[in-house]
Amino acid sequence: MKFLLQVDFPHQGPFGVELTKAMSDLAKDIANEEGLVYKLWTENEETKEAGGIYVFDNKADASRYLEMHTKRLESFGYTDIKAKIFTINEELSKLSKASI
Repeated sequence: MKFLLQVDFPHQGPFGVELTKAMSDLAKDIANEEGLVYKLWTENEETKEAGGIYVFDNKADASRYLEMHTKRLESFGYTDIKAKIFTINEELSKLSKASI
């Protein structure tokens, strides 16, 4: 069973290529997280939001990562961080073209 962690927060920028430049090292660090299958980086310049969608092998690693990542985001000055953990219905997801 896999778990999805959804995180978003207000973000004033940068976006696009500049965000990629600014966060490449962090992305490489996140890739080594215990239990992480993958992360999708999300951004919306129009609404001034950023965040991510993460898939973890288990709920314990998703919960641990959420606690650690929330503290990291707060240390960067972010507030109003929203997060949810969901159980992934893998069979339905596969029928909808998910690569799980």
